[in-house]
Amino acid sequence: MAALLHPDGKHRCPWPGQDPFYVAYHDDEWGVPERNDRALYEKLVLDGFQAGLSWITILRKRENFRKAFDGFEPQKIARYTPKKIERLMQDAGIVRNRMKIEGAVASARAWLDVMEKGPGFSALLWGFLEGAPKVNRFRSVKQVPAATPISTAMSKELAARGFKFVGPTIVYAFMQATGMVNDHLVDCYRHEPLSGRPAGDSGI
Repeated sequence: MAALLHPDGKHRCPWPGQDPFYVAYHDDEWGVPERNDRALYEKLVLDGFQAGLSWITILRKRENFRKAFDGFEPQKIARYTPKKIERLMQDAGIVRNRMKIEGAVASARAWLDVMEKGPGFSALLWGFLEGAPKVNRFRSVKQVPAATPISTAMSKELAARGFKFVGPTIVYAFMQATGMVNDHLVDCYRHEPLSGRPAGDSGI
């Protein structure tokens, strides 16, 4: 499926459909290079929670997740007790999956280790791309891979460091969301602006 023409005259990737909430995410966040260490942790954890679900489900619960998980501050999450995990399991505003909640805690501890011992989370991840986004030129969503050799290598490194829910497919979705790869279709109006811009912080 190629880019879709919207009523505002812009062609967009087809996956957000016409949902205004999803379209705003596509336009403002997806594919924007992210280099903030904490924000990258948040996005990786949320992609892990997405496993088996649709991203729009997670996106609609994102603010609930942020409240429940102390703004995704890894320093706080790393200290979560079994009692705190039980409280999260009772929180209807998030995805109540014990393995994923415990995985977020394990990943917070792994994040702290990377930050304290080097090289830093953003530096670790972007190092797989030599510091610059990979710009793809797909014309149809059928051409977009589910995983790549880079996402597989990143997945192995993250798993070895103690991160959870970081399989190659989850990691590739994470790479797309955080602008490590530009997978906006070439006919999408967001492809060109994200093809040559300096990588920055999306502010998330």
